[in-house]
Amino acid sequence: MTVDVLKLDWDKGGGLLPAIVQHAGTASVLMLAYMSPESLERTLATGRVTFFSRSRQALWTKGETSGNFLELVDIEIDCDRDTLLVRALPAGPVCHRGTDNCFDTDDYAFLTHLETIIGERAGASADGSYTARLLAGGTPGIAQKVGEEAVEVALAAVTGSDAEFLDEAADLFYHLMVLLKDRNVSLADVSARLAQRHAAADDGLAAGAG
Repeated sequence: MTVDVLKLDWDKGGGLLPAIVQHAGTASVLMLAYMSPESLERTLATGRVTFFSRSRQALWTKGETSGNFLELVDIEIDCDRDTLLVRALPAGPVCHRGTDNCFDTDDYAFLTHLETIIGERAGASADGSYTARLLAGGTPGIAQKVGEEAVEVALAAVTGSDAEFLDEAADLFYHLMVLLKDRNVSLADVSARLAQRHAAADDGLAAGAG
C-alpha cells in the first residue's frame, strides 16, 4: 500500500487530518480520530492503525492498552486530500465502552464481534465451551451441524412462527461462522467473494451458486 504523506493537505487542519475508520469486512463505520504525518507513517509501517491524540498531544496506537488493535487493510484519500478513510479489521470492541463502534449504531457489527469470540475459543478447553467442543471435534462434525441447522431453518420458514424462524436462522449463522473459523475463512473473505460475484454477474450474486 502506497500513500504519499507529503501530498496530503496537512495545513488545512493545522497539521492533522480526520481519519474515518471503517470495518474492512462489513463496511460499518467504527470511529473517527485524527492522524498526523507521523501517525500515518507509523500506521503504514506497522500495519496497526495509529492516531494522534489531541488531548495528550502524542501518538497512540489503537489497542495499545486493551489489545483491541485495528489491523490496517487499506487507506483511501478523499478528493480534497484532507480526509482519510481507513479500512481496518478490529481485534475486538473498538469503543472504550466495550461496544463494536463509537456511534451506537445497530447494524451487523455484532457478527464481527462474534467472529472474534469464536476465534478466541479455538484451542481453548472444551470442558466449558460449546464452541470449543465444536472446533475440537473437527470439520466433519461442524459441517454436519451446519447441515442440520440449514434443514431446521427451511422447516421453520415453512411451518414455524416468525420467532422460531429467527431463532433457527441465528443458530445457522452461528454454526456457519464456526465452520468458517475451522476452515480459516473470515467474514471479510466471504464479503469480498460476494462483492466479486456481484460485480461479475448480471443477476447479482447468483454466479457460482450450485
